Formats: sequence, structure tokens, C-alpha cells
Amino acid sequence: MKTIFYFILFITSVANAQYSIKGTMSPKIVSDWVILYKVEGTKQVFVSNTTIKIDSMTISGKKKAISRFEFTLKPEAKPGAYRISYRTEGEGFLDFFFNKENISFIFNPDYPDQTVSFSKSSENKLYKEYSAAISKAQSKLDSIQIAAVQNPKADLKTAYQKAYKKVNTIQNKYVEVSKEKYIAPIIKASVQSNSTDILTSVDAYLFNIKNTFFNKLDFSNKTLLNSSFLTDRIVSYVFYINYSDDNRTQQRLYKESIETVLSKIKNQTYKRDIIEFLIVQFEAYKNLEIIDYLFENKYNKLPEALQSAKFKAEKKALFASEVGRTAPDFSWKENGKTLKLSTLNDAEKYVLVFWSTTCSHCMREMPLLHTYLKNKKNIKVIAFALEDDAFVWENYSKTNLNGWHNVLGLNKWENETAKAYQIFSTPSYFVLDKNKKIVAKPYDIDEVKEYLEKK
Repeated sequence: MKTIFYFILFITSVANAQYSIKGTMSPKIVSDWVILYKVEGTKQVFVSNTTIKIDSMTISGKKKAISRFEFTLKPEAKPGAYRISYRTEGEGFLDFFFNKENISFIFNPDYPDQTVSFSKSSENKLYKEYSAAISKAQSKLDSIQIAAVQNPKADLKTAYQKAYKKVNTIQNKYVEVSKEKYIAPIIKASVQSNSTDILTSVDAYLFNIKNTFFNKLDFSNKTLLNSSFLTDRIVSYVFYINYSDDNRTQQRLYKESIETVLSKIKNQTYKRDIIEFLIVQFEAYKNLEIIDYLFENKYNKLPEALQSAKFKAEKKALFASEVGRTAPDFSWKENGKTLKLSTLNDAEKYVLVFWSTTCSHCMREMPLLHTYLKNKKNIKVIAFALEDDAFVWENYSKTNLNGWHNVLGLNKWENETAKAYQIFSTPSYFVLDKNKKIVAKPYDIDEVKEYLEKK
């Protein structure tokens, strides 16, 4: 009997050691799944997924449809920053902290950070309370500081000192209260480095923000490294703190801010992750100058073991056909000779068009393009036909596209040149200068004409 008793006791204790994460979304969402990730720096690592159940709840005296979900974490689950993702399209995620405790929360899925409320979890309740208190106090201090910049003659020193003291009092209180908590390093790092005295000039104010931005951040702290906290601060510094309306100045500021950020990171793996993260961020802007700068001056200088050949190849291919790049080279047979794009020298400009005899838009636009460029001797067309076979193309191009460089690309969408140029539809146009640098990517024949007429 004793053996059975101890066995039951053991099973019960193991079951009790598991942790639950319960979430409620109000209003309900049109989705079947919620995914749980562990945030590790710039990456999110899959933990589990679960189904969403539709339920109802009385809110403000009215019954409303809600979405519920629940995860169970094993006893060995590591403390850290976690993320739930609940939409397949558009943003839909919420971050929280786990430190060996059950967690329950409710939030509006359209405004997760602003509306989340924790009914269980001492860590998250404390952090939410701290965030609200410090944000309110900091906003008050900032409003006084901005007023002083706008009106340097205003007597705001006393008000500033009072607000400054309030911020420090709140910060010190929560640093003390959170000492034994997982979130302690995050609370310690969250406060701004405010000037001890009120500043009355814009330059002094901006200088202080920029030069004290990382004062409270410990780039070697594992809790900070394994959360989105540092990444979010880096994004703010690179893209918002260092800003200019002038494009040339902005490019310089990007490089300077990147230098500042990376100089503070000693952990080489995390540095690699941040460089990759920044490259991906600059993809959205198609900022090839900064992407090249990051690869040439930062990524390629990391230890070889940390560099990813796959990552470099993917990014190189992704931007190979962007404006500003030298067009990817290819060769073809023409009148018994082998020609290469890179060595053509029979025009000042080239229109490279990917088309197909099976494309109705192409069959309409090719004759129009041929007529338009017929007497423009300084512009040559390279018509790259994506075909499954050569029969129709041979007859059509000889009859209708004479005077052009006509290239046959078999295997259609799987053609290697088409892949190099990221061709997903036809016709696709590129305008090249005499050195085969891509100078424009017109959407259609009207934009081709518009560009060439301007130039």
C-alpha cells in the first residue's frame, strides 16, 4: 500500500509542478490557433501551439463573445521573455515574462500592449504596474523639459526638479521591490538618463538624449539579451533618435548609430544576430547603401564560424536586381555569336524586358514598345522571353521584334536568369545605363516611356 501511496503522491507532485498560461481575448478573433514562442534576442523560438476556444463573458453588464486559450509548460521550462502569436496576417502578438508561476491575462487583440491585464503572475503584474507609474512620471518630466526648450525664459526649474525627483523615487522603489524577480534587470534598465538640470536649448536636449541613451543598459546581462528589450532600444536609437530629413545626412547618421550600437556589444553571437536583424530592417527601406555597409564592414568581419553563407546568399540574391545594382549577367546566342549583357556596347541605355508569348499583356505591349523605340538609336531592347519551348517564340520574335536583342529563356519561371532578377510576372521591365547599372524598374510600358522621355 505504501508503494502505491508514494507513487500517487509522486504523480500528483509532478502534475502540480507544471505551469499554465491562460489567455482571454476580448473581443473574439477569427483564428483557430495561438502559437507560443520563447524570445531569445532578435529571434523567437517555437515552444508550442494550441487551439482557440470561443466562449462568452459578461463585460460591463453585457454578454460578449471571447476567445480563450491555454498552454501548459513543463517543470523544466526556462524563465524568460515569451510571446504569443495569434494572427497569420498582420501584427498580432503579445510579450510577457515567465518565471516558474502560473499566468492568466486578458487583452484586446487589436491593442494587446495597451490593454493587457494580468489576473495571475506576480512578475507581470509588477512590471505592468511599474511601466504605468514610470511612464506617467517620465511624461510629466518630458513635458516640462519640452516647454523649457520652447520658451527658454520660462521659470520651470522648480517644476523640473520636482518631476525629476518623482521619476527617481518611482525608479528606486521598483528597483528595490523587484530585487528577487526575473524582471529586475529590465526595470533597472528601463528608466531614461534624464539631465539633472533643466535644458533650455534644442541642441543640448537632443545631445543629452543621444549621448545618454544606453547609459542604463548592460549589454552583457543575460535577461536583457534574451528578451526583445535591447532589440527595441536599438531600433529606437538607429531609426528614431538619429533622424534627419536630408537623405545624405540620414545615411551618415545610420552608419554612426550602427557603429555606436555594435561597439557596446561584446557577445559575438548577439552581435551577429543584431547585424542580421538590422539588415532585415533596412530591407523594408531597400536601403542598399546601408545593407552593403553592414555586410562589408560588420558581418564579413565577424568570425567565420558565426557567418551564415545561406543568409549572405539569400540577401545578395534578394537585392541583385534592385535599382542601383549592376544587372545580373547572362549570355545568349545571336546570329551565330555568343553575346553577354555585361559586354554589350551598342547603346547609351538598354530596356531589359522579361516577357512571354503566353502572356496577353506582353503580346499587347511588345508591339507598342517596338514602335515607340524604333527610331531611338541610343536605346536598345533586350527581350528575354520566358518560354516552355522555342517554336512560337522563334516565329514571333523574327517577325515582330527585329532589331532587338532577343533572348530565349527556357523553363519559364524556373529559368535561372529569371530567378536572379526575381521575376514573378510578365512583362517585367528594367532600364539599364550603358554600364548595365539598373537605373529604373518601370511597372508597365507607360512608365517606361515616362522614364525615357524625362531622361
